[in-house]
Amino acid sequence: MSPARAASSLPPERALPVVIVLELFEMHRQDSFTCATKVLNKLSPLALAVLVLLAQDAAQAQSSDDERALPSVNVTAPAKRQARASIPGLGDGPAWQQPVQAQSFSEDTLKDAQATRLADLTKLDASTTDSYNTIGYWDYLTIRGFTLDNAYNYRREGLPINAETRLPMDNKASVELLKGTSGMQAGVSAPGGLVNLVVKRPDRRVRTANVALTDAGDLLTSVDLGDRFGERAEWGVRVNAAAERLATHVDNTRGHRQLFAFAVDHKLTSSHTLEAEFEHSYMSQPSVPGFSLLGDQLPSAHDIDPSINLNNQPWTLPVQMQGDTGTIRLRSDLGQGWKSLVTVGEQRLKSDDRAAFPLSGDGYTCFHGPKDLAVYCANGNFDLYDFRSDNELRLTRSVLAEVQGSVQTGGIQHDMTIGVLRSLFRSGLSTQAYNKVPETSNLSDPYAPVSPAPAPGFQVSNRREQSTEWRLQDALTFNRETQAWIGVRYTQLHRESSPTGGSESPASDDRSLATPWAALAYTFAPQTRAYASWGEGIELKAAPYGMGYNNPGAILPTMKSRQWELGIKGQYTLDKSTQQWGLNWFHIKRPEADYINLTYMPDGLSTHQGLEGYWQGRMGAWSLAGSGMVLDAKRHGSAQDFINNKSPVNVPAHTIKLSGAYAWATRLPLTLQLDVVHEGHRWVDPENSIRLPAWTRVDLGLRATQALTSQTITWRLGVTNLFDTRAWRESPNPFGAIYLFPMPSRTVTASAQIDF
Repeated sequence: MSPARAASSLPPERALPVVIVLELFEMHRQDSFTCATKVLNKLSPLALAVLVLLAQDAAQAQSSDDERALPSVNVTAPAKRQARASIPGLGDGPAWQQPVQAQSFSEDTLKDAQATRLADLTKLDASTTDSYNTIGYWDYLTIRGFTLDNAYNYRREGLPINAETRLPMDNKASVELLKGTSGMQAGVSAPGGLVNLVVKRPDRRVRTANVALTDAGDLLTSVDLGDRFGERAEWGVRVNAAAERLATHVDNTRGHRQLFAFAVDHKLTSSHTLEAEFEHSYMSQPSVPGFSLLGDQLPSAHDIDPSINLNNQPWTLPVQMQGDTGTIRLRSDLGQGWKSLVTVGEQRLKSDDRAAFPLSGDGYTCFHGPKDLAVYCANGNFDLYDFRSDNELRLTRSVLAEVQGSVQTGGIQHDMTIGVLRSLFRSGLSTQAYNKVPETSNLSDPYAPVSPAPAPGFQVSNRREQSTEWRLQDALTFNRETQAWIGVRYTQLHRESSPTGGSESPASDDRSLATPWAALAYTFAPQTRAYASWGEGIELKAAPYGMGYNNPGAILPTMKSRQWELGIKGQYTLDKSTQQWGLNWFHIKRPEADYINLTYMPDGLSTHQGLEGYWQGRMGAWSLAGSGMVLDAKRHGSAQDFINNKSPVNVPAHTIKLSGAYAWATRLPLTLQLDVVHEGHRWVDPENSIRLPAWTRVDLGLRATQALTSQTITWRLGVTNLFDTRAWRESPNPFGAIYLFPMPSRTVTASAQIDF
């Protein structure tokens, strides 16, 4: 039956979404999303025309300044955080009623905190820490001690995206952070949480230009233009463009990036709105690898110059990352409290990953401990590897259809969400160069030239994954005090993995998996609620190619994680301002995999349990926010006895993130903001024999809002690492090595944001 015929018997307000859902699923069944790409391509000329219209409108607005009143100036909390993200299926209640820990960081919050990339979320939330975050590369985040999987734990507008690239922030209205086992919102993902990016929409008139300059020479210029037009304001357009000259205090890190993005929407009827967003980004910048142990000794951070870049050879090439991402969405009001959402999206990534990569000393003769992780030699010797992986291609396509509404059964109200997500992911990688250069380098002369070795010969995995995720969730309200949530996500998955070069047949796997979730909450005092939740998440891992292991490409059994969480949340009003607070305990158990006798296989469990707390609010001219986490993380049941009952590497035992701001309501409103980031000690090696000391960083920001006749100018002056603290910021263990990243040097940033 054709989609049109299937919907012919429905009323007009319900027929349109049904037709689109059926058409989209028919396309995806045939593995064809070409129509979505064509639509996005057709919208690009429209975006250019809109730029002209907006410029003309701005000129007309300038000529009628005398007819407008002076713009109002809002002095808001610079570190304001919404303690809830847009999590489908939890209902529309306030943050203190939700049985999860989630936060939404607005664009203004990120600007005031001097956060310009996803890695900077580590200064805003105590549960979020670094995991190999460096200059010139994509971002890795750890939540509750688990590193998020860049291929599975990130969303854009609720659709899966791949974060193996630098995700631009200039066109994002907010960044949402969901903490906890992510099986509720994703079929396959690492435990710890999810990150969702929300793009800027054409909801109002916007005319903003921004320029920012650092003392290292980084220069950013950007514009943000938006408006609604038409007889009933049925059309909306939002355009963002940015260009940046990249520079840091680290040697050989100059680069550049660009972004062009637009969002349009059209109110087809009072019940249907069609939305589309597209962004194109490009970045080119040399990356900065980490330092390492000197034999079995931790070098002093005071003895290492943080401006040194070990990826600084005459033949060093920059990492280049390009991304094109678009979505088309239909929102429909079906009547009687029911709404539907249909979204189709595609992301195409292309990257060239290159570096003079330091790995070990004297040809793998300098190791530390039975784990055999590569380190530098005690005399400072290290080996450089010529790493080149050009023309990396990654494609993600998705279709999401959801229906939400309420029904009443007896005395119980059900807020239900029914949805299905169909996704396709493909990677196209080439055989890489990963070759040791002939010469040995030393930290005493790190820029001494060595010979390149660019011949490709290192195999890696190409993946193809196709999944269908069916989701049912119900929020049950029994009375004003008691609420419960139950849900399940059923995932059907097909996976293939093959080595580059085509020398072997692909390994394939088909399986179906279910991840349930449940929660119960009780309001025991005014605007104060206790809750308990339980959920499961799944991960699927495969043995890599090219590493000399016995089972290359082998897909491991399903790895199912489980989380329990207990918490209390509340809000109250003080001096006409809303204060929010929360305290919770979590326990996450996750199966692990590792290399045992040259075989990649399941290997015991990790257990992470801890306490989290937060408070945020305003008291007169003061705006305050704080969060903290105490974490106990251990490995159990491993065949490698030396890591049993040991803590994972690069996970601080405790974290504290504080932000305070004071606003002076003067003729030129001023706000002074102080951010304090403290992270406790963490282990450098799996055996827990070397510990990284705790560190504290202080950032300072000053904001002034100047109201002129026809525009408002927001001046910002920020200093990160105010006291130029020298410390080892993190110690990840990727790529079979131990790395140490120093605290970046003090950096001063000045910016001006002009709102017309």
